[in-house]
Amino acid sequence: MTVGKSVALFVLAALLEIGGAWLVWQGVREHRGWLWVGVGAVSLGVYGFVAAFQPENHFGRVLAAYGGVFIVGSLLWGMVADGFRPDRWDVAGALICLIGVAVIMYAPR
Repeated sequence: MTVGKSVALFVLAALLEIGGAWLVWQGVREHRGWLWVGVGAVSLGVYGFVAAFQPENHFGRVLAAYGGVFIVGSLLWGMVADGFRPDRWDVAGALICLIGVAVIMYAPR
């Protein structure tokens, strides 16, 4: 498995899923309209295809590891898009998650 390809797919998946969810949130909660919701729903659907391109063959492993990427990506998205400032516990939790991702996906087997 190519680690670089795997990491790039995780980043793309996070952008599509978190971005899609954010667009739906904006469309519904911030009253920006159904176009935002629709684009968000399409983005969420495309995320599923991107996840399927991971070089790892085990769905459970990929999605478990992606959970950690999603956590980190969500905190970063919140910082950029909504002005969220994580505290030290958010940062500590995110680092723990990234360690988990590395162990799940890239530990020698």
